[in-house]
Amino acid sequence: MKNLFITTLLMLVTFFTFAADYHVGPDQSLTTISEVPWATLNAGDRVYIHWRATPYKEKWVINRQGTDTNRIEIIGISGPQGQQPVIDGDGAVTVAGVNFWNERRGVIKIGGSNTPADGLPSYITIENLEIRSGRPTYQFTNDDGQTETYASNAASIYIEKGANIIIRNCTLHDSGNGLFIGANGGQSENILIEKNYIYNNGIVGSYYEHNTYTAAINITYQFNRFGPLRTGADGNNLKDRSAGLIVKYNWIEGGNRQLDLVDSYDVPEVANHPNYNTTHVYGNILIEPDGAGNSQIVHYGGDSGVTSGYKKGTLYFYNNTVISTRTGNTTLVRLSTNDETAEVFNNIIYTSASGNRFAMIDGNGTFNMHHNWLKTGWQDCFCTPNGIVNDLGNNITGTDPLFEDFDNQIFNLQDTSSLINMGDVIPATLLPNYDISFEYVKHQNSINKPVSGNLDIGAFENTSSLSIDNETLNTFSIYPNPVKEILTINNRGLFIKSYKIYNTIGQVVQSNLSFNTNQINISHLKSGVYFLKTLSNQKEVTVKFIKQ
Repeated sequence: MKNLFITTLLMLVTFFTFAADYHVGPDQSLTTISEVPWATLNAGDRVYIHWRATPYKEKWVINRQGTDTNRIEIIGISGPQGQQPVIDGDGAVTVAGVNFWNERRGVIKIGGSNTPADGLPSYITIENLEIRSGRPTYQFTNDDGQTETYASNAASIYIEKGANIIIRNCTLHDSGNGLFIGANGGQSENILIEKNYIYNNGIVGSYYEHNTYTAAINITYQFNRFGPLRTGADGNNLKDRSAGLIVKYNWIEGGNRQLDLVDSYDVPEVANHPNYNTTHVYGNILIEPDGAGNSQIVHYGGDSGVTSGYKKGTLYFYNNTVISTRTGNTTLVRLSTNDETAEVFNNIIYTSASGNRFAMIDGNGTFNMHHNWLKTGWQDCFCTPNGIVNDLGNNITGTDPLFEDFDNQIFNLQDTSSLINMGDVIPATLLPNYDISFEYVKHQNSINKPVSGNLDIGAFENTSSLSIDNETLNTFSIYPNPVKEILTINNRGLFIKSYKIYNTIGQVVQSNLSFNTNQINISHLKSGVYFLKTLSNQKEVTVKFIKQ
């Protein structure tokens, strides 16, 4: 027992000896990122980079190993107004004490170095940083003190290889690729990309750089906001060559295509993985602006020309809200060959143009559809297809799904929408791993999906007015709704003692506990859906309103 006690004590001493916190920034123990011992970080170490008024112009490599319970974390500490610390690649200097290759490929790099000694970086988290400006004509000073120009395919974060990596709540922009992940012989695996804002990446006139360009085994994208690429850039918004890809609860707006999910023919470890032939895309908002490039929303299969390495599997595409404001044609899915299949259900697919301007497929593949909302007049294909569209029933057609506020991109359903409770159950084969559990909240947030009855069609459930009885409805109302500045309560004689306003994740964003008027100024709130809870004569009433 004594020996066991000593062994345990030594293990604890070892852990606490090597796990350390490093604070970088104004009034911190370290002034520059270069002072962090990047070459010797250990499991449990945390690097806190504090916001300052000027960007950090430093770049570095992370090539160390954490553990499942003691990750290595690089965390940005926000400024007084919520500003993220900025890592600016333009004019950046490589930190002292590291030596790594492919410096031209990224502002922050994970994997691939001489110092630290090369290995497989693992259990790494990068969180709450704004990382920008890794592209030509921006330059940097490399680890030999020489000036170099970034490559066109550089990235804000370049993962050459890595396992169990989390990229969370970062802003990635003004680079060739916002995020690039290489498969590296199948070594890159188990990647979580969540709650990031990724926009304004790409190279003008080039199809080869994207907001994200990833290849690994088992990548999950969730709760991210993807904005348009740089003006004049021709890349896709999310391009991926992975096995076991999951794209769920994201807002993806713009790009040549919103999703380009293609082959990994040159990495057999990925192409031969059992998850290679199945991809899940659900709960997303996919927006195709007019003139944004290719008229296809999703491409699934392959693009290398080596068709033997194409996906040849199934794309599950469900409970998404797809919006196209193109004046011309829009096509939902391009399946590369007749060996690809799309299972498409519970989606809203809305086009501003007439229904005959929308088609399901580009020509190939098997497309099985049911329980979707579509504009009347939709087409199988703007062609004579080689593949087939199977209408399995329970699709709803019309002219308007009745969004709460289309102009302000509030795609929740009005109370009178015919799509409420009209979705199909999620097939047992997709449960529990791919169930619909959350909803995206503008922006980069989420709530538990509030299902009552059957699923609604689309990415959002209608929540209606929360249990207001007829008597209350006759004595209480609010207007205007939607509202820009002043919300007026028509209390019809009731004395309102206090109120609270909640956002969609249950946070109180405004309150008044001694309310003595019937007007509330909400001009400072961000656009979105809110809930007003009032207390009058010991009776609580909650109603929903939309802030424009």
